[in-house]
Amino acid sequence: MKMMTGENSTEASEVTMDDVRNLIKKKDEIEEQIKAYYDVLEDQGVGLEGALVDEEGYPRADINLYQIRTARHNISCLQNDHKAIMAEIEEALHKLHAREKAKRECDEAEAQEEAMEQQVTLPPPFARVDAVTQGSPASGAGLRVGDEVIEFGSVNTGNFQNLQNIAAVVQHSDGKPLRVTVIRDGQKTQMSLTPQRWSGRGLLGCNIVPIHR
Repeated sequence: MKMMTGENSTEASEVTMDDVRNLIKKKDEIEEQIKAYYDVLEDQGVGLEGALVDEEGYPRADINLYQIRTARHNISCLQNDHKAIMAEIEEALHKLHAREKAKRECDEAEAQEEAMEQQVTLPPPFARVDAVTQGSPASGAGLRVGDEVIEFGSVNTGNFQNLQNIAAVVQHSDGKPLRVTVIRDGQKTQMSLTPQRWSGRGLLGCNIVPIHR
């Protein structure tokens, strides 16, 4: 007798913890039924192997033969069902654990790949922001102290020589948005910064220092 997994007739490869709980519940029900039939045999005083005929070979009159035969037959069937469902539970748990292990390994591999991609795609920064004045263009663009600059308009890691490069770009971009890319907490962050006159000094309102390598 093939035991069904209840309503969860999902693919075998997609076993869930609920499927396992349902199987365990069915196993417990089978065990209850087996116990009930054993109780019937105990009440009749014959057990599973006791003789159903007397010494002369006649059916015993002191017991309910039909009830005993039915109980013994049902116990035999239920024991087969019990064996089958135990195998199903074992297989379901195995699949569940295998899937969890595969998912964990996949997640770890993805995280490692992502970390490696970050390392590969992020060029070394050439300057660092060490001051940002509140209310300035730099502050409005989202620049923060500690941001490490890898791109400032046309200036990047490959062509940066000194802070004059940045100063020249800023002077030529008065009122025009510049694309600024920084590394913040190990992640690449892009923003648009428009150099312009404001209540403070300069066109940016931040202090940038070169990173010497």
